[in-house]
Amino acid sequence: MRSIYELTTEEAYRLVAEHFKHPLPPLDAVENEDWGRDYVLQHFQRHSVEELAAAGLTWDAVSDPSHEPEA
Repeated sequence: MRSIYELTTEEAYRLVAEHFKHPLPPLDAVENEDWGRDYVLQHFQRHSVEELAAAGLTWDAVSDPSHEPEA
């Protein structure tokens, strides 16, 4: 299971657009904006814990406190 917070913007974008089939602006538009990552991540909130788990995702924070999330 991977924390949603560990995903890069591109990884989150691909999951939201391809797996969950949400329409999104072009990737380069959201990657280059301060609000882009938050915009993409908020789409995960539309899904249940079970749906996210089926995609291998969890809202749980990163378990290793020394881990720096990728930008």
